[in-house]
Amino acid sequence: MQVGVFVPINNNGWLISETAPQYKPSFDLNKAIAQAAEKHGLDFLLSMIKLRGFGGKTEFWDYGLESFTLMAGLAAVTERIKIFATCPTLLIPPAYAARMCNTIDSISHGRFGLNLITGWQPPEYTQMGMWPGDEHFRNRYAMLDEYAHILRELWDEGTSDFKGDYYQMTDCRVWPRPTGDMKIICAGSSDDGLAFSAKWADYAFCLGKGVNTPTAFAVNNERLALATAKTGRDVQVFVLIMIIAAETDDAAMAKWQHYNAGVDVEAIAWLMDQGAKDTHNKDTNVRQLAAPEGAVNINMGTLVGSYESVARMLDEMAAVPNTGGVLLTFDDFLEGVEAFGTRIQPLMTSRASVA
Repeated sequence: MQVGVFVPINNNGWLISETAPQYKPSFDLNKAIAQAAEKHGLDFLLSMIKLRGFGGKTEFWDYGLESFTLMAGLAAVTERIKIFATCPTLLIPPAYAARMCNTIDSISHGRFGLNLITGWQPPEYTQMGMWPGDEHFRNRYAMLDEYAHILRELWDEGTSDFKGDYYQMTDCRVWPRPTGDMKIICAGSSDDGLAFSAKWADYAFCLGKGVNTPTAFAVNNERLALATAKTGRDVQVFVLIMIIAAETDDAAMAKWQHYNAGVDVEAIAWLMDQGAKDTHNKDTNVRQLAAPEGAVNINMGTLVGSYESVARMLDEMAAVPNTGGVLLTFDDFLEGVEAFGTRIQPLMTSRASVA
């Protein structure tokens, strides 16, 4: 099972809480995390892109870096670990995105790949006059289908004459082509999103579910398998999960309860309001993100326990068919990556070749 780190490109990581660690994003912080992850043999780093935060007392995600430039920097200070940036496709034309990717491919010597997003929070884009209207909720994956088609043409051939409903290429040229095998990631969990992943993606990210219910995500693997049966492609699931670990189960649970006690209700109210705006897709992962019952960490699946307990639960996840890996977040990223590398990974049978 591959293991990656969802690097904290925005402030406070993924805990919407006044009692969780409070910090601003910086290149130096992410560099330290990246180099620690590489030291411990982890497989990849991925950064999201968020263009407007949720506010509240913690100013959650109001401070953020830019994904391509951050990952270009991390590519230059690492040697082995794979690097993924996230592309806000409403803002960056596909041919320009292809050239940016090829540049980071050159910096990383073939270690780069791309996460494609459609955009789901209108204020990120209305603030710049770039939101295409709420019809985007309905047609966003049709638009992304054309985007991915152009990317693949430019990466594979260096040219594109694609003519579609959203993009028109005329003898478009992007050279040099990448030296590495450029992988595409998508995190859509709606039927349209899974169909897109089955057609274009190499990896499909999904959210874990619940606290200490490590295999609850398996239904997403089954849904993706139905979609890939139609395309004949091998697309593996990578599960987004948070780790809250300590020496004992009780100590870890005490930390988790402490974070929940400090929930930033104003920021979560903003998240819930934004998540309700897409009335077209009833099964999108944004519904899970914005659910009220566990939004202190955006409702991602959470493993809370001793190092031994977390290792056991991660091995349970690895055993679910078609699970390619996990994308990890932590309450404290520097401490979390170090603890994973020295205390958790050596106990995992699914990581025995690394440990």
